Amino acid sequence: MIAFKLHNGSGGICCRSCGKQDKQLNSYDWLADVPGNTDGCDLVEVQFKNTRKGYYHNSNGLELEKGDVVAVESSPGHDIGVVTLTGRLVPLQVKKANLKSEGDIRRIYRKVKPVDMEKYNEAKAREHPTMIRARQLAAELKLNMKIGDVEFQGDGNKAIFYYIADERVDFRQLIKVFAEVFKVRIEMKQIGARQEAGRIGGIGPCGRELCCAAWMTSFVSVSTVAARYQDISPNPQKLAGQCAKLKCCLNYEVDCYVEASKRFPSREVELETKDNTYFFFKSDVLANKVTYSTDKQIPANLVTISGKRAFEVIGMNRRGVKPESLLEDTRQQTPRKGTDLVEQESLTRFDSSRRKKRRGKGQPSSAGGGQPKASAQPSPGGGGQPKGFAPPQKGANPGRGNDRRPARPEKRGNRNDAPQ
Repeated sequence: MIAFKLHNGSGGICCRSCGKQDKQLNSYDWLADVPGNTDGCDLVEVQFKNTRKGYYHNSNGLELEKGDVVAVESSPGHDIGVVTLTGRLVPLQVKKANLKSEGDIRRIYRKVKPVDMEKYNEAKAREHPTMIRARQLAAELKLNMKIGDVEFQGDGNKAIFYYIADERVDFRQLIKVFAEVFKVRIEMKQIGARQEAGRIGGIGPCGRELCCAAWMTSFVSVSTVAARYQDISPNPQKLAGQCAKLKCCLNYEVDCYVEASKRFPSREVELETKDNTYFFFKSDVLANKVTYSTDKQIPANLVTISGKRAFEVIGMNRRGVKPESLLEDTRQQTPRKGTDLVEQESLTRFDSSRRKKRRGKGQPSSAGGGQPKASAQPSPGGGGQPKGFAPPQKGANPGRGNDRRPARPEKRGNRNDAPQ
């Protein structure tokens, strides 16, 4: 993929499909390298500060690429933003944004000039002092609200105040005070606690960047039921995130736990044996293990069995049969002999067989040729021969009895030289 230099604020080099990397607002343009991608489509996606972006018509036919800074139509005046998406994917993003009418899509004026950037920088320098002063004015009017951020328009004629409030707030008097103090047009926009955390950013207890600030674009409601399915301790300090709401990550694995819990018996079912009645105590869903206790309130005589065994005992109880124990009967099961992998890879595993072969090689054979086992004591029958001595058979060579080397074949002579 060909790399292009883009004015993405960092001065780095990135591919055309990526554009300006702005975390959850970035849209991957997989049609960027297709020839004629921008032909016949004048819609352009423009991003502003924080999590705000809009869609505009390129009615003037400007040659725009991702990363270009443009001046767009606003009410009143104009605003400054960065182009983040062009081509055929922009109409799909417009449908995703649920823009109801064509009048919501305004037009692009021009690429920015040095004069536009000077006004833009002056407006951005006023944002933080304005936010501090706005908080003081809201506290003086005793309004139960928190102003989280202030965003000035590119030309400095309008300011958007983002606030958080648990209840409905009557800020009509506050708007009049803001207009007199800041001399700009005021717009109030309410956001939630999760949206504020996404705008500010931070590091979560897992050690990674907050999901709401990294990639999340929509917030799904989180309830304590997700924590119950996962057997998480109902501790508000551990379940709450930096926004003081339940952590969004509680919903990530809840579907897996709900599916796995279907393979477990109900917690209200009691298991009966010949000796005791067992009650549900706890379960390990992913390991498919259930622990039962003989007491409802405290852990007593805990027994851990598999979910399959629990259903077997429930079936036996329904038939009127009570097993002797919750544990499976292991008497009928023959234990398998384990395989010692270390023994298989031993360096001396062939030494015993080699020794046997060497010993067998030195022992005499029954056909002769080896040293006979003789005893020094004479036999009780007399004869002067030692015990175990056998006279040589006819045709044998008695002179070769003690020699381990094979006997040499006799030289051939005349037929009349046969031994007498």
